[in-house]
Amino acid sequence: MSLSSPDISRMKRDLAALVAINTENPPGREREAADLISQMLSEIGFDMTLSEYAPGRTNVIGRLENGDGPCFAFNTHIDVVPAGEGWAQDPFTLTERDGKLFGRGACDAKGPLIAMIEAMRWLAANRNDWSGTLMAIFVADEEVASEGAKFYVREAPAHIDYVVIGEPTSNTTYSAHKGSLRPLVRVHGVTAHSGTPELGENAIFRAAQLLGLVEESHEHSVRCRCHPLVGNASLTVTRISGGHADNVLPGACELLLDRRMVPGEDEDAVKQEIQDLLQLAHDKFGVRSEIITFKPTTGGATETDSEDPIVLAGVEACAAQGNPEPGPFGFQGGCDLVHFRSLGTKGIIIGPGSLAVAHKPDEFIPIDEFIAGSKIYCDVALKMLKR
Repeated sequence: MSLSSPDISRMKRDLAALVAINTENPPGREREAADLISQMLSEIGFDMTLSEYAPGRTNVIGRLENGDGPCFAFNTHIDVVPAGEGWAQDPFTLTERDGKLFGRGACDAKGPLIAMIEAMRWLAANRNDWSGTLMAIFVADEEVASEGAKFYVREAPAHIDYVVIGEPTSNTTYSAHKGSLRPLVRVHGVTAHSGTPELGENAIFRAAQLLGLVEESHEHSVRCRCHPLVGNASLTVTRISGGHADNVLPGACELLLDRRMVPGEDEDAVKQEIQDLLQLAHDKFGVRSEIITFKPTTGGATETDSEDPIVLAGVEACAAQGNPEPGPFGFQGGCDLVHFRSLGTKGIIIGPGSLAVAHKPDEFIPIDEFIAGSKIYCDVALKMLKR
């Protein structure tokens, strides 16, 4: 027996209340939403903790113990990306039309969060059907640097056996995701009057020489590293800034590189490869450059074995809700699974809604997927917490 008839009216009300709380990141300000989520879970018997890693940046941790058995956690994030322009309606007022619910965070990831809470309501009311510990870990800051999840992991929590991460996957099971590194590189030159460029060294020209090597590295080395679920690794540049006056030869130029890693790549080894690339630019062209920082990212790459019981449970639950391609697949972006995997937790990524509409104006979640997602979450938890 599992959740057969979610209360869709309640789910809509809960999602509307959560969407109405602006948790755009930056700056985040998850505390008000965290209070609402904590209240929802307290009402069904969860022991609740609110954990702040910075003022207003709040994680919600709920725990429901129900006899012997494994520890199973639901996780997703409370923050959303900035709403931006171009919406057909107020992004913080949940709007229903054409079988969809529109609003910032509707699918990424307040919709999955509410679907998880609906599943947890059923589990809390039917404790004779499962045994173990059920946790809710809803975190701040996933959209920028996963500081909420990183803080939770640093707190050395009790062991968690299994986790389901809520992200928009169209109710498909994902068992792996890419990771990212973003080194900020400064290329040095020598300033001079732009009318006499021979008296200086143009940092932008030097940066162009380095970028040529970056492109070669991607084409001939990095992209050749391929994972069966997430595809190939990559190296590119996403930002460039140089010069300080119209008539002055630039003495510095900064490049933000974006390195996407696949499961199995070692982060320290990747950092060394980037350093080696800077050295090659120096040896070949005389480019003087340095990595001045690594900008915060969601984190590294990870995977759970495709034959692990939780992966099989996710695939079976997604298929039971009519998904003809239930997985497992690989997530192209990053998410918080990697941080739970660092604790030894085995996990998967599942959620209603499509990544194709996340981070865009008129973000939405299909109502039928919203309902099915709550059923999938409940079924996976029951499979892993079976008596």
